[in-house]
Formats: sequence, C-alpha cells, structure tokens
Amino acid sequence: MPYEPPTHTVERSLRATTGAKVIAGVDEVGRGAWAGPVTVCAAITGLRRPPEGLTDSKLLTLKRRTELAETLRSWVTSYALGHASPEEIDVLGMTAALRLAAVRALEALPVRPDAVILDGKHDYLGTPWKVRTVIKGDQSCVAVAAASVIAKVQRDKMMAELGVDHADFGFADNAGYPSPVHRAALEVRGPTPHHRLSWAYLDALPRWRHLKKVRGGTDGSAPGIEGQLGFDF
Repeated sequence: MPYEPPTHTVERSLRATTGAKVIAGVDEVGRGAWAGPVTVCAAITGLRRPPEGLTDSKLLTLKRRTELAETLRSWVTSYALGHASPEEIDVLGMTAALRLAAVRALEALPVRPDAVILDGKHDYLGTPWKVRTVIKGDQSCVAVAAASVIAKVQRDKMMAELGVDHADFGFADNAGYPSPVHRAALEVRGPTPHHRLSWAYLDALPRWRHLKKVRGGTDGSAPGIEGQLGFDF
C-alpha cells in the first residue's frame, strides 16, 4: 500500500519556533503486550535525507524492517534505547512506565536534546523535557519513524531470546502480545517471570487469577505535563 514518506517538517518548525538545535524523535513498542518490557527508542537524525522506504515499523515486513534497522543504526546521528520491566509496569502503571523508559533512552543519548518529538497524542514525558506530540509521528516524522523501526526490531529480538526458555508461548512470533498460542500456553502453564501480572488477562484465567497484582498508591499518570509545547500535527 503506497504511503507518504516521512519528512523533517515538524523538526524544522521546532527549530524555527523554539530555537532548538538538537531534536530527538521518540517512539515506543510493547505497550499492549502481556509479557516483556515496554521499550522506547530516542533517535537524533538531523535534517539529512532518510533511507529509502523509512516509515512506521508496523507498515514494514519483517525482512524489510530488519534490514532497515541495520541501516538506521549507522545512519542516525545517535540513538539510545530505554526499557521498563514488567515488574515496573505492574508497580507504576503503563503511563509512568513509559515515561521511565523514555527518560532512560533520552538520558542515554550522548547529547541532551533541546526538544523531543513524541509519537501520539499524549505527552507522557512532561517536564523538564520540551515535547511536541505528533499523531502518527511514526509515519510523518523522520526521527520518530527511525526510532519506531529501531525500537521494534530490538524488542522483537529481546522477546525471541526470552522465549527460548518458554517455547510454548511463542514469544519469537508474538513478541509477548496476545495470540492463540500465547493464550493456550497461559491457560496451561500460567504466567512466566516475564509477564505483567497487573493486567486484566489474568481475570480470564481462573487457575492463575490469584497471581494478579493490584497497583497501589498511583494512578500511573505522568506528572508535570506543563512541558508540552502545545502543537499537534
């Protein structure tokens, strides 16, 4: 299916309106999975012409996504990955866990970004980061699309490695997301150490329902969202 290639339009706008020079694109993968971490990539690309075929990782075949990720790792100016574990997701909730993973990625970059382009509608980063949210940024913004591909390929690799000791769950194929194989294995074997135990899927598993964890003392919201710059594209 044809698609418009991503551009540097948002990055150029940020440079012009805020004076930002170093801008990172940020995207996540694993938000809706039942098992494994949530992974965030922060990528800095500058204004160079992107590799051919760059777009949202979900629109690419496995083969093309893997090839493109290899190209991107050397093409981007810099990138870093951050993860929040299933245990952290259970304790914090997804929004705060996303923030934790994103901050880990951003702070691992060799230079601190002046601004961040965040995929989606909601700013889960907040202060002190200067954020511009972009709906479908993984399709329209070069840096976010690059982050999308790198994050997806890296997390899929991690899940395949975790699945070596849990072959019945099919992590190499489903990356910890719901699938018939995953559901069947949960019913028989129960959750692995890599599963999120505060999630509702356990409600449908009477044999394992007693393992469900209830978060306490937090609603998982991200504090300090006044860092949002207030532009959605």
